[in-house]
Amino acid sequence: MDNSRTRVKICGITRLADVEAAVAAGADALGFVFVPASRRSIRVETARDLVARVPAFVQTVALFSDPSVDWVETVIDQVGPDLLQFHGSETGRFCRQFGRPYIKAVSAELDDEARQRVRQEHHTARGFLIDSHAVSGLGGTGHPFDWNRWPRDNGRDRRPWILAGGLSPENVTDAIDTLSPYAVDVSSGVEEAPGIKSADKIHAFMRGVGHARNQR
Repeated sequence: MDNSRTRVKICGITRLADVEAAVAAGADALGFVFVPASRRSIRVETARDLVARVPAFVQTVALFSDPSVDWVETVIDQVGPDLLQFHGSETGRFCRQFGRPYIKAVSAELDDEARQRVRQEHHTARGFLIDSHAVSGLGGTGHPFDWNRWPRDNGRDRRPWILAGGLSPENVTDAIDTLSPYAVDVSSGVEEAPGIKSADKIHAFMRGVGHARNQR
């Protein structure tokens, strides 16, 4: 694993202007939410058009929470995301059946033992996103969790942790300096309104990441 820098995912993308702003700022990944209950949910047709405008070497991520098999397959077929992200109570077997790399969200409220059970259940996941949401929540609340809950030791399992929940241009430098995550994931912290990103905030967030001392 290349630990030379902290990766960045901008989540909850709904507009071409925000795709362009995130790419121009240097984001590594863009997240598209396929959860009807979310204020950042996007239609398949819109997501397909936006993903078609994402350049090479920027990953596209489709986010789900306890979806049906048919819904995931529809998004894969029509949108073609590079990576899947599951935020609900999905089992490892459920996530693996699609034959696509995926990451699994883990609530920061889980204790170390419960967190390790999730890692064992999802033994093929490419990484684990720790968020301030409750189990099966959607994230995007704008509230950080208690950073003392951050997992300090992965043991033999070197799959990366991804920090989410309440990150913003104002706190991302401190978050990276304190926790040294492999990657950070931001949504509401760079928005003007749910699903409407601010180019200025995206660029400020990326500057905050760049200023962190503990770049990985």
